[in-house]
Amino acid sequence: MFTSPGPELFQLGPFALRWYGLLIALAVLIGLNLSSWLARQRQLEQGLISDLLPILVLSAVIGARLYYVAFEWRNYAATPLKALAIWEGGIAIHGALIAGTLAVILFCRWRRQPFWDVLDVLVPSVALGQSIGRWGNFFNSEAFGVPTDLPWKLLIKTVPINVQRLFPNAQFFHPTFLYESLWNLVVFAFLMLLFLRAKQGSLKLPAGALSCVYLLAYSLGRLWIEGLRIDPLCLGGMPPFCDGGLRMAQLMSLMLMALAAAGLWWLYGRDRSLPDPGLRQG
Repeated sequence: MFTSPGPELFQLGPFALRWYGLLIALAVLIGLNLSSWLARQRQLEQGLISDLLPILVLSAVIGARLYYVAFEWRNYAATPLKALAIWEGGIAIHGALIAGTLAVILFCRWRRQPFWDVLDVLVPSVALGQSIGRWGNFFNSEAFGVPTDLPWKLLIKTVPINVQRLFPNAQFFHPTFLYESLWNLVVFAFLMLLFLRAKQGSLKLPAGALSCVYLLAYSLGRLWIEGLRIDPLCLGGMPPFCDGGLRMAQLMSLMLMALAAAGLWWLYGRDRSLPDPGLRQG
């Protein structure tokens, strides 16, 4: 059984260190070192990842928050300034992926770097960062699933009112944060295995293939995990089950899986390079 100790690690006067912020900072630090090493293996420009990282992190955080607020605006319409309180939780990985990808495209155009090579050395860090960051949901007691009595159940001390109405006596829920954290860890390990095998010459891994594998693998896991959650972002309909609407994370997962599959078919079925949106110039 899991029980969250609360969102704050410690508080000193007006200053409070939250677990979510600490985990994100840790994920960024690990990602910087990992992606820098991978970039050297791909013989990319020295210092490229260090230069990209501040732009990428800022874009991803803003995109993740805007995406979340856009679909949860009913909770912010009365107090719009609360939309800035990102430390209270409420970000969406698909918003981060969209904004982060746009930032990488613009950065590659500016620095005349190969977009797919740059993206390939970033995605293992993204998967590992997602695995670490999901534990922020645990400390915030959010992103949990439907009630369960499984041994690894999650105790929610303060059950949201809309969940109480549907499950009036429920206290224990699926720890979907844990499922996604473990899934992302497996995705990370698989990406690293592919990268290392390609480096050894035992696997053909053209530029962009690793990014497509990440999108396909992550989205496949997110598709079924999202089906357990009772706090989804909805396109039409309302949580917890988006009745009359669509779960955005599942819709995005299906779209990304289709794009990734098309990319892999283009690389291996057609044996052609992916178009470079970074418009690299020689």
